[in-house]
Amino acid sequence: ESGSVFAFGENKMGQLGLGNQTDAVPSPTQIMYNGQPITKLACGAEFSMIMDCKGNLYSFGCPEYGQLGHNSDGKFIARAQRIEYDCELVPRRVAIFIEKTKDGQILPVPNVVVRDVACGSNHTLVLDSQKRVFSWGFGGYGRLGHAEQKDEMVPRLVKLFDFPGRGAAQIYAGYTCSFAVSETGGLFFWGATNTSRESTMYPKAVQDLCGWKIRSLACGKSSIIVAADESTISWGPSPTFGELGYGDHKPKSSTAAQEVKTLDGIYTEQVAMGYAHSLVIARDETDAEKEKLRKLPEYNPRTI
Repeated sequence: ESGSVFAFGENKMGQLGLGNQTDAVPSPTQIMYNGQPITKLACGAEFSMIMDCKGNLYSFGCPEYGQLGHNSDGKFIARAQRIEYDCELVPRRVAIFIEKTKDGQILPVPNVVVRDVACGSNHTLVLDSQKRVFSWGFGGYGRLGHAEQKDEMVPRLVKLFDFPGRGAAQIYAGYTCSFAVSETGGLFFWGATNTSRESTMYPKAVQDLCGWKIRSLACGKSSIIVAADESTISWGPSPTFGELGYGDHKPKSSTAAQEVKTLDGIYTEQVAMGYAHSLVIARDETDAEKEKLRKLPEYNPRTI
């Protein structure tokens, strides 16, 4: 309730925001931050983002590729010609947001109030109060949506969503890709889910999901799962490990979006995906919904 943040796990790059770099922190520890209450957070591979209730964004951890948004990749040559990074060990505010004009001019974008944040392994997206999208960090495979593969050291405006009636309502980041749902309900994709295939360098509409009302989306290593209308939809190239949910005797992968038939007619509130596994939260308010859920196999994890 107080908006405090606790962190635990690997901390070699200061990604826990505890003011130090250690191999690991085994139990939840309050981060070094005493600003406004934190309402949202997101984690990349070795960095973290927190957002306060006033729409300010803070980052900490490894600054490689400019992923912290502080106008630097923090790289320096240490002894024996080894490359090391000057990590941010406590939350530092992301202060500069920019746009690039067609003729290459860089202009500051003032008064950005952040409403949502999403992290890929080495890039970040934010959605602001004016429904604009900014992206920065590693530019490989077009995941930043700026029609070039350059790394961005500070948040840069994604042009497509900067028009009246064309703003974004939701943002999602995969390992090497990005998604946004527009305010009119269209799903847009950029980057690459399968890095051996062609990259999408700027936001393009996902035609397979045209007309679906998307509630929630999640990305795995190269798989995607979506909650839309009364359906759960997934797709992803081989190899997959059952995270698409198609069932035992069905094809394990699909390059096109497909409904997960075992969840047909079940209203999925939210989806989540790890590297190669999926979770969904399903609604069970009506008798019909409860009956459908009862028919699904039950998993009993062993607890210690």
